[in-house]
Amino acid sequence: MNLSEVLLSCSEVTHHWGGLVAVDRVSLQVSRGTVHALIGTNGAGKSTLINILSGEIAPSSGSVELLGRDVTAWSQPRRAIAGLGRSYQRSTIYPNFTVFENCRLAAQARTQRPWALWRDAQRCEASTAAAADVLHRTGLTALGERHAGLLSHGHRRQLEIAMCLATRPQVLLLDEPLAGMGAQEVERMLALLGELKSKHAILLVEHDMDAVFRIADQITVLVNGAVIASDVPQAVRANPEVQTAYLG
Repeated sequence: MNLSEVLLSCSEVTHHWGGLVAVDRVSLQVSRGTVHALIGTNGAGKSTLINILSGEIAPSSGSVELLGRDVTAWSQPRRAIAGLGRSYQRSTIYPNFTVFENCRLAAQARTQRPWALWRDAQRCEASTAAAADVLHRTGLTALGERHAGLLSHGHRRQLEIAMCLATRPQVLLLDEPLAGMGAQEVERMLALLGELKSKHAILLVEHDMDAVFRIADQITVLVNGAVIASDVPQAVRANPEVQTAYLG
């Protein structure tokens, strides 16, 4: 396994909302074994760029590559099946199902078998094994039988990542996974991200700058839709343009 392998990239991606340029000729690369943080003020274009990379919206121009293939014209489900997983700012769990059932449903979505509708989901060995595995990897095994709606905020965010992992992605797009967390929850999440990056390429959108500078291997800064800096954390922190525009 090549830990420096680029798994997700975009080149000269631009997107217009009417007369507004939301993303302006953005190019970046996300490699296996790294956390690449995408930062910027509200309205900087981060969400639009993430939506383009995940396939939710098409760019006005530019291209996106996933695992070495041009996926610019691919739908979101096709990119997900190919190895791209995403978590959202808003909770996407099933609150009335158990933690384990949430993960099993996610695993089943990865390998849909419409001809087996008659089969009891609990007897699906592949999805059951996948659910157990991701609960173990995310530290949620002990909470497996708890209804997801009863989880703490931090554990809900962990569950969302577990559900994402159940689809067997190689690339993770994580949109503000630390939002609303307390100090202990943040520490738990950062530890999890540190473990996950060994086998994945992670693109992280986050506003917690202390956390970003602790976990990120690469940081890209967006201002008005354009990249003003993309470098290792120390260089980004020392960049005068970044200090003026964002860090203060």
